[in-house]
Amino acid sequence: MNKNEKKIISIAIAFAIIFGITPVANAMHIMEGYLPLKFCIIWGVICVPFLVAGYLSLRRTLSANRRSITILAMAGAFIFILSSLKIPSVTGSCSHMTGTGLGAILFGPMAASILGIIVLLFQSILLAHGGLTTLGANTFSMAIAGPLITYAIYKLCKKLKVNKYVGIFLAASIGDLFTYCVTSMELALAYPSSNGGIAASAVKFLAVFAPTQLPLAIIEGILTVVIIMGLETYAKSELTVLGFLTGGEN
Repeated sequence: MNKNEKKIISIAIAFAIIFGITPVANAMHIMEGYLPLKFCIIWGVICVPFLVAGYLSLRRTLSANRRSITILAMAGAFIFILSSLKIPSVTGSCSHMTGTGLGAILFGPMAASILGIIVLLFQSILLAHGGLTTLGANTFSMAIAGPLITYAIYKLCKKLKVNKYVGIFLAASIGDLFTYCVTSMELALAYPSSNGGIAASAVKFLAVFAPTQLPLAIIEGILTVVIIMGLETYAKSELTVLGFLTGGEN
């Protein structure tokens, strides 16, 4: 690891400490105890096959090249930092960036699910953000659904020969927005409106999230592009091994 790479990691750790330990009154994600027990169990069970696939994916990646663990750690730190910066949006949840798009683009959506659940566990246990009972729902929305859409958009843009950085921006931004569409649906399923049912409740949650989440999604897209540009400068060989860069790319 060269001097520039050590500097980047040191900055990431510093930001994680600064933003991660700041005390707040509002819980992030869906807070502890907010979902009925049956929904906590259902979302947890749904997450299991994705997490197993993610573990196997990461094991294959790290077995093929141990040097990629540095990039993997940075992707995890990126998720932790961005998902710790939050804006209160509605009782029981809040708006914030997710950061999972970076991991999905570099390592694939299944691997991003493992990074996401690790971050969610740390935040719920150590920082009282989110919760253990709502871990399944938060994992599905932030660490599974969002990364899947991010990866699909990124691959589609690549296939259509869209400018690489434009594709990364669109993928990360749309993945962030989709995370909150799923979160809104999770809340709507648990608390359907008396007038209009689940659909009406989902629209209400989306309407409350939208004013804060739209600009945050744009910011996340920009940050993801900036981080990848930095990695292309200081960790080109690692990205090449991962398959993100080909021999002819700068």
